[in-house]
Amino acid sequence: MLTSLIGFTVVAALLTVSPGPDFAVVLRTALGSGRRAALCAALGIAAGCFVWGLAGAVGLTAMLAASKAAYDAVRIAGALYLVWLGVQALRSARARRGTDGSAPAPDAAAANAPGDGGAPAVPGGPWRAFRGGLLTNVLNPKVGVVYLSLLPQFIPHGAPVVATTMLLVTVHAVLGVLWLGGVALAVHRARAVLQRPRVRRRLDQATGGVLVALGAAVGFEVAS
Repeated sequence: MLTSLIGFTVVAALLTVSPGPDFAVVLRTALGSGRRAALCAALGIAAGCFVWGLAGAVGLTAMLAASKAAYDAVRIAGALYLVWLGVQALRSARARRGTDGSAPAPDAAAANAPGDGGAPAVPGGPWRAFRGGLLTNVLNPKVGVVYLSLLPQFIPHGAPVVATTMLLVTVHAVLGVLWLGGVALAVHRARAVLQRPRVRRRLDQATGGVLVALGAAVGFEVAS
């Protein structure tokens, strides 16, 4: 069991630090809503891992892998959600266009009431961020398929399948919270620079473009 855990931890760590929707969502949340909300988004993503782990335990993941229609339906929903998040970021960047080198726009000034070390206070706060992270993960069926194909390889012969599966998912979730939490803290420490209107606008454009591109790539894969 120890050998399996060490092997899976290495593989899960590589999967965790690979750039993807989770990273973009936490970065976007840290920029827009502060450290606390970004940490909640990371916890939501971790909760999504447990959702997929439980789904695998009861056979739903195998159904998605076997049914192209069901798999595509989840993927389309995920693609639309990512595009929506990207459009929101691009709209935010557009709203900041006139603020480069000047005072914050009225809506930005209103949003900048101290909430998390000077970060904007966003209605819905932690719960909204948690829900966003959860949806980002749950609407990505690739996570379930990866679990379906990867986790059995690290379950020792004779070990309880469900309990061992959830243990491995816990390892992956903890690694994810540590990595994404580190991203949130790094953004928080650099907030004085990142909240400058021009820098913030460029970051909104970058994260928005990445999210839209990821959503489009998912949609294109479904269509093909």
